[in-house]
Amino acid sequence: MKLSYDTIIHMTTISVPLPSNLLDQLTQLVKSGKAANKAAAMRMALEKYLEDQAVQEVLDARREPALYGDLDELAKKL
Repeated sequence: MKLSYDTIIHMTTISVPLPSNLLDQLTQLVKSGKAANKAAAMRMALEKYLEDQAVQEVLDARREPALYGDLDELAKKL
């Protein structure tokens, strides 16, 4: 594989203590081929969590009350 400057990604290493049940599940993701390694599985999990949070924020915003009408009149009510 030929690498170019554009394909090189800078990553930082962190240490995350995990209870044994999560470590077992993480290891199973790798063994089953769903992740290349533990680091990849953790990145996938974090990306999924962040995506879920973004979706939840949109859903929460949709439940906010909507204001209709003349903005000047609405501002007077505040």
